[in-house]
Amino acid sequence: MRTEFLRLAWVSFSGMGSKLPYEPEVLYKSALAAAERAYAPYSGFRIGAALMAESGETVTAGHVENASFSVTICAERAAVARAVAEGHSRFAAIAISGPSDSVSPCGACRQVLNEFASDDMAVTFMW
Repeated sequence: MRTEFLRLAWVSFSGMGSKLPYEPEVLYKSALAAAERAYAPYSGFRIGAALMAESGETVTAGHVENASFSVTICAERAAVARAVAEGHSRFAAIAISGPSDSVSPCGACRQVLNEFASDDMAVTFMW
């Protein structure tokens, strides 16, 4: 039997205090599974995101690399695009996983997340 310990950090766009709208470990494990499906043939740096819509549904995606790194699609934006295509437009939380000690959204992802974020959207990542 293997025991895993996760150190998770989270931030909110509006400072929601200590109240989380979800179980961070559950959402983070969904992000880990999404990272396994990421397309990362160039860097090997697999990132996954699990986005929780306000409806409570979870949508996942991994990042998609391209030989021209500037057109790589981050996992966070891939998850938002997938969720919007599935009919979701407001999100309560996102968890992001990756191989480093800290994976937080890049500036472009933060802007896209802010576009669709609920008033107190939480962002969870490994810390």
